[in-house]
Amino acid sequence: MSARLVKSTHSEEEQITMPTETNPGNQTTTGADAIDEAIAQGIDFDGSPIPPAKLDLYGKVMALEGNRQRSGVSNTMRSRIVRIGAKHIPQTELDQLLVDAGFAPLKEKEIAFFYSGK
Repeated sequence: MSARLVKSTHSEEEQITMPTETNPGNQTTTGADAIDEAIAQGIDFDGSPIPPAKLDLYGKVMALEGNRQRSGVSNTMRSRIVRIGAKHIPQTELDQLLVDAGFAPLKEKEIAFFYSGK
């Protein structure tokens, strides 16, 4: 199975076909939307149903989050980059990437939280 990624720039559009990983139930397990799709279906990646109590609690918390006032797009972008990047990128490299992109470098509390066990 493959997914089609369309990458747009100001003057051109490029299409890239990328492989995706799936589980036995033919549910995509990679990509940014995989978790949301599984939750919407109420089925975990292993094919087991997600208990209604878990789905209800998740729905309540996400509704609260949906109503929260946002602080700004750049702040949210940086937070996501740090939270997700720390899983994949070494500390010194992520710190430099942030600075190179015009974001603030990693804060001590972020380093302690995301990199203390690495």
